[in-house]
Amino acid sequence: MTTKTFKVPDMDCTACVMHIEGIEDSLHGIEMIDANYRKQRMVVEYDENEVNEQDIIAAVKKEGYTAVPVHESER
Repeated sequence: MTTKTFKVPDMDCTACVMHIEGIEDSLHGIEMIDANYRKQRMVVEYDENEVNEQDIIAAVKKEGYTAVPVHESER
């Protein structure tokens, strides 16, 4: 399992959080998504053998949001 943090600058309410966390049910390999609109970030735990960072970014984009990976130095 891999855990990665993404900035989601256009997530600004609880409804946004629900949309983004709903990706967990539609994208195979996602174990957990914890989204926080106040911090405009989401933490994703996923199986890197089944899904990758680009798949997650594309799924977020399909929901109408932007996901940008956060590098260790930005945390």
